Amino acid sequence: KAVILHAAGTQEISKAFEQAVAQRVDMLVVSSNDTFSNEPKMVVDLAARHRLPAIYSGDSFVAHGGLVFYGFSGAWLFGNAAVFVDRILKGRKPAELPFEQPTKFEMVVNMKTARALGLTIPQSVLVRADRVIE
Repeated sequence: KAVILHAAGTQEISKAFEQAVAQRVDMLVVSSNDTFSNEPKMVVDLAARHRLPAIYSGDSFVAHGGLVFYGFSGAWLFGNAAVFVDRILKGRKPAELPFEQPTKFEMVVNMKTARALGLTIPQSVLVRADRVIE
């Protein structure tokens, strides 16, 4: 069983994990919102404390010891934002610029966390990962 954690503020993060544990979840999908994104270490520490595997929508979570990140490439996002800023500064109206969606997605797997949780990540997943943290 998987759940998506929701918290309206930092003080609700622990409560969200308690609810997940009470629901006997097998894993978590941690959404990208300001509450979780501003506290990646706290979120990862709570997942570790409750021994809950989690996939995160931001790579900063994996940098703090989270298990897996899968999402759009931050390099693509910021690089593309720079192109849009350049166009606007050169006189283009924002409303005239095309809508673009991410086209590059990344996966990062933290093997140290996988081992701590007693998980075996299949080789088929590891070969698809853009980065594996040992």
